[in-house]
Amino acid sequence: MCKSCDSTSTANPTDRRRFLQFAGLGAGALLLAGAFPARVAQAAEKSTAPPKPQNAISPDEALKRLMAGNARYVSGDSTTHDFKAEREALVSGQNPFVAVLSCADSRIAPEYAFDTARGDLFAIRVAGNFVTGEGLASIEYGVAVLGAPLILVLGHESCGAIEAGIKAVKDNAKFPGHIPKLTDALKGPVEKVIKQPGNLMDNAIAQNVKDSVEVLKTATPLLTDAISKGKLKVVGGVYRLATGKVELIA
Repeated sequence: MCKSCDSTSTANPTDRRRFLQFAGLGAGALLLAGAFPARVAQAAEKSTAPPKPQNAISPDEALKRLMAGNARYVSGDSTTHDFKAEREALVSGQNPFVAVLSCADSRIAPEYAFDTARGDLFAIRVAGNFVTGEGLASIEYGVAVLGAPLILVLGHESCGAIEAGIKAVKDNAKFPGHIPKLTDALKGPVEKVIKQPGNLMDNAIAQNVKDSVEVLKTATPLLTDAISKGKLKVVGGVYRLATGKVELIA
């Protein structure tokens, strides 16, 4: 049986009620704004326990649990999960304890890196792990509706998107297709550190994580409101490819 999965409850989480608590907005205002479909509004009247009660924890507890999972992954002592039981427990809903914004790099798998079960980690991935409009909306949903108490921005060593951003800044390199959307977004962190001592790639990777953390910390009104109420923490880290260790840097 999966250590992290609770299959005793199959009730839907109070998604809409949690959203209203975080946002501090009335249902009418939300519907006028078109923020969520009507069926989410109807869920406000339902009061049920979350599918995974062990995920309803504080931001500090969530961070401690996340890093403990990474330590297990690094040591090769990851939990064996019963995927069948996990699927059944989550049919009716989800309440992840962390939202992770990470790179799309195939070597970076947050669910494995933090030894999490299904329903524990709400993943948003884009090459370069920077905040897009769609990514921010997804994270807001993960926090305001699903109740995630922690956001992690996860960069990694040898990031190809950052490398392309460096080439765009230093060499004015041009890229085909829609790739310039990535390089344009990543020029900022590269330019901030281009004159700093040390390895430019490492410095840019770290700066990009810090910039993304700052964007999320100041994203109004949903994330700033949750942070001000002590219901949310935003942190940043870098994944080391050789060891799998995640080092918190922001």
